[in-house]
Amino acid sequence: MRVAGIDCGTNSIRLLIAEVTDSGLVDVDRRMLVVRLGQGVDATGRLAPEALERTFAATRQYAEAIRAAGAERIRFVATSASRDAENAAEFRAGIAEILGVEPEVVTGEQEAALSFAGATAGLGAATDADLARPYLVVDVGGGSTEFVLGDVADGAASVLASRSVDVGCVRMRERRLHSDPPTAEEIAAATADIDAAIDLAAEVVPLEKARTLIGVAGTVTTIAAISLGLEAYDPVAIHGTRVPAETVHQISARMLAATKDQRAAIGVMHPGRVDVIGAGALVVDRIVRRLGELDLIASEHDILDGIAASLAS
Repeated sequence: MRVAGIDCGTNSIRLLIAEVTDSGLVDVDRRMLVVRLGQGVDATGRLAPEALERTFAATRQYAEAIRAAGAERIRFVATSASRDAENAAEFRAGIAEILGVEPEVVTGEQEAALSFAGATAGLGAATDADLARPYLVVDVGGGSTEFVLGDVADGAASVLASRSVDVGCVRMRERRLHSDPPTAEEIAAATADIDAAIDLAAEVVPLEKARTLIGVAGTVTTIAAISLGLEAYDPVAIHGTRVPAETVHQISARMLAATKDQRAAIGVMHPGRVDVIGAGALVVDRIVRRLGELDLIASEHDILDGIAASLAS
């Protein structure tokens, strides 16, 4: 059987078509398009018409790929931007018409559980070290960041505590970081917002109990790619990479000090991430500092894998 999962976030929309086997999921097609669905949502509370059209166009491409692959089950999950928007019904109706299934606008808690399941599946095989438990999975998205503390026993993921907070690379870029590069005052304002959001997460999630920090999504994997000195993005090389805390600090400072042209010249940088990587790196940096300088483990598997796995079961 083949399944198809779609993760529609604030910045990107991603597709995973996978074959269900006795040993787990095997990728058939994995792709990503930057559509910036959350464009302006933080300021206006609405999904912009042009953002909707970009997302619908990408979904049409994915629908064709799903049909061609013969996937039997489809799940479309939408996250932060869709939760926040006043006109989310327009978005849901458009996706249902194109794809033939109703999109699910999941809660932050549901998003966290899917992210944890996806991030921890198979991660041990990609690392040399036995990762200490419990794990804290941090999913830095465009509009929100999920903190999920949990464990894995006998292959089954168990979430102990989770919280979603409204800081992400697109939201912070639009709200605070307006200059190129951002000014010290802008960075200070963004830092205050991020630290306040981490405080909110810590009210529910006992961050001090984390023994391993696992980061997922494009900001984290881009940081890992830069730390490796890759000339081109290589998900196999990136998956399981351990980025020392000091390296996270250095890369965050570099991204915030660089101009847009300088960031665009980095070989591993996706064009749709050029304008938001500084904001995203700052979010990651503040989390690492809050956790007492834990190293960052990058996972290429995340909520998208959790969505596909839910279909397989």
